[in-house]
Parts: sequence; structure tokens; C-alpha cells
Amino acid sequence: MSHSDEDDFTPGERGRVLAPWERAFDRVLTPFEEFVHRESTAGLLLMATAVLALVAANSPLAAWYEHLRHLPVGLSVGGWTLEKTLHHWINDGLMTLFFFVVGLELKRAFLVGELAEPRQAVLPILAALGGMLVPALLYFLLNASGDEARGWGIPMATDIAFALGTIALLAGRVPQSLIMFLVALAIVDDLGAVVVIALFYTDELVVRHLVEAGVLTGLLVVMNRIGVRTPLPYFLLGLLLWLALLKSGVHATLAGVITAFTIPAIPRFDPRAFRTRMQTLLDRFGRLVEEDPNVLRNVDMKGTVQTMENGILGVETPLQRLEHGMHGWVAFLVLPVFAFFNAGIPIAFDQLGSALVQPVTLGVVAGLLAGKFLGIAGITWLAVRLGIARLPQGTHMVQLVGVALLGGIGFTMSIFIAELAFAHQPALVLQAKLGILAASLVAGVGGYLWLRLVSAPAKVG
Repeated sequence: MSHSDEDDFTPGERGRVLAPWERAFDRVLTPFEEFVHRESTAGLLLMATAVLALVAANSPLAAWYEHLRHLPVGLSVGGWTLEKTLHHWINDGLMTLFFFVVGLELKRAFLVGELAEPRQAVLPILAALGGMLVPALLYFLLNASGDEARGWGIPMATDIAFALGTIALLAGRVPQSLIMFLVALAIVDDLGAVVVIALFYTDELVVRHLVEAGVLTGLLVVMNRIGVRTPLPYFLLGLLLWLALLKSGVHATLAGVITAFTIPAIPRFDPRAFRTRMQTLLDRFGRLVEEDPNVLRNVDMKGTVQTMENGILGVETPLQRLEHGMHGWVAFLVLPVFAFFNAGIPIAFDQLGSALVQPVTLGVVAGLLAGKFLGIAGITWLAVRLGIARLPQGTHMVQLVGVALLGGIGFTMSIFIAELAFAHQPALVLQAKLGILAASLVAGVGGYLWLRLVSAPAKVG
């Protein structure tokens, strides 16, 4: 580094090059605001990726796209081999990270988040239950027998990233309490989807591997109870748990949720002691700055900063740190990759009309559009009318109608369940995915237009 480059580290007019970073300290995002911002951005990215997958599947790239999805990828250690297609590795392996983050969000929500306060949690919990049961019932009424009946779980799930991505386009028009309601509803919805996958979309069970999974889960709990705070042991046991569940017949991605629920939610350092220690370090940092403001040259200043960083890591709970650290990777890498490998369905546009009236497609569309709307809006209205719960502060029932429409956006979890429900039945998978994409498009556009119509823009000044 030249001398002139070093001078950029010193205070003065030239030092204003750091102003953008300084301004970053001016705004402190709450965990909820950070969560909504990331999910909203991820939802917009998912939309773009889904469109890209559809283009690939319906263009001259279709053969390449299918070849890529079915590309065999294997691991081999000695005589042990595990081989799956790239599509299966993404759905069974990479998506475990998604379920891990879902588990972290669920645990935080029930401990200190949107579902921690019973009075606030009652309405979104009831709305989510209605939004799961009514769609499943509608689907089953249209597909009561045969292989098609296994798809009843597909329209139960709301995609939180897509829903928040849509509502983010209405920034300034909808109150934060309405967004909190949508987040809480979607989190309960995710929990319901996890339970449905575990109980109803499980292959033939292998008891020996189930016992292994039980032992590994017990070890994870023991580590939590004895105060292990380092994430690495949890990840290693989680990987072994994934392998055990993969061999047991239970869907392996549930290892992510189980591992997440054992991640400690208690920090290593007491916050009051942390405050005292940090004040001492800040005072020391101030004295060192006066001696030599160049952090690259001032070794004592660098050591002080490192000590402060260690303290910050210690006052955060492992749960918070992992959710913050992994949310971006899952939102901006795992889910787009999943979307690209699962949303690309070949569409014969001359036969689109007949494809949309197939029993599975109709069941999914009816469940996501009519079922979600009736389940969420109907249960919400009934709970408020009976005095069981109250509307979120600053919201109106007409706005909850818009949320009920957005609840019909069922992308990630719905496609995931469709792959499980109709494994080895590609025709039914395509019908289900067509229904998911069609219903999600209508629900997203309808919910956006409705909320824009009934919500006035925020006043400025």
C-alpha cells in the first residue's frame, strides 16, 4: 500500500470516503425489520428465478435443462456410496439448510417473536389453521381417491418469501402490524407443513435407522443442556442425523428442523457485564485513536477491536447468530437454486386449457385460491366476531382480506410437498406444479391489487 493510500485511514476531509459506512451505523434494524427486508428481497429474486426456469423448460434449452436436473452426482468413501440426481441432492440435501433456518425462525418466534405473546399469537395461529385445513379439504373433495388423493397437503402451505415480496411493493401503504400478522401466519403455516411432511409423506420406515436418529437427537439435546455454544458440534451431529433420516424413510430435510430446535437460545455473556466491559474497551479505543488513528499500523487498536468482536459474539445467542448468518445464504442462494430446478415445467400452450382442468391442477388451484381465502379470512372474521381475538392494531378486516389472498401464494413448500406426494409420477407432479404457479400468480396479483385499493398511502411531512 502506498503512503497516499494509508492517508485515507486518517481523519479529515479525505476521510469522508468512509461516510457511507458511517451512515450505516445511523440506522439500527430490529430483527423483525431485517427479517422482512431479506424475505421481501428474496421473494422478488424467487419470482425472477421461477420465470428463468420456465423459460429454460419451454425453449431450445429444454433438453439441457432436463439433463442438468437428472445429472447423477455421488459421494463415495471406501465401499460406501451415496448417489442421487442433482435434482434430488437439491431437494433432499440443500433444502435441509432451508428447513434449518425455518426451525431457527420457529424457535425464535415462539420464544421472543411474533408468537411469543399469547394475545398476539391467537389470531395468526387460528388463521393459519384455517388456511391449512380448508385448502386440504377442498383438494380432497376434488381428488378423493386414487394416487391423486395423496396431494391434499400441496395447497396447505403459504410461501413467506413470495408473500412478503409482494407486500413489500406496497411499502408505506400497509401498517407494520399487518406485515407482522402475515409473518406470524406464515411461520405457523411452515410448522404445519413440517408436521404434515413428517407424518404423512414418509416412506416405509426402517426402525434401525430411526433408532439411530433418536440417539443423535438425544445427543443434540444433551449438548444444549450442558451449555455447548459452538455451532460446529451441532452441525456435525446434524449431518449424521440427516444421513440416519435419509436411510430411515423419514424425509431427511427434517434433520434441519430438529437440529435448529436444539441450538441454544441463551448467550454466553450476561448483557449487563457486556455493557460494562464494552464501555471499558471503547474508552481504551478512544485513547488509542488519539495516539495513532491508523488501525492497520496500531496493533493495540486492532487487538482492542478483536476483543470487542469476541464480546459481541458472546452476548449474542447462537440462535440469533445462526439465523442472522444463514438467512441470507438460504434466501439468496438455496431457495433460488431450488426454484430453478423445480419451477421449470414444460407447457404445451395449445393444450393449456385442458391441462388446467385436470383433477390435481383444479384441486391445487381451488385449495390455494378459494381454500386459503375462506380459511384465513373466514376464521379471522369469526374469531374477531366471537371475541376470541382482536385485529392487529391499526388494521381493518378489509386489509386482512388482502392477506388472505396473499396466503394463496404457495411456492416453495407446495412444490416440495408435490415432489413428495407424487414421487415417480411425473405427470401428476407437472399438474400440481402448473396449479401452484397459476394459483400463486393470481393470488399474488389479486392480493397486491386489493391491498393497494383499500390501503391509503402514508402521509409525508
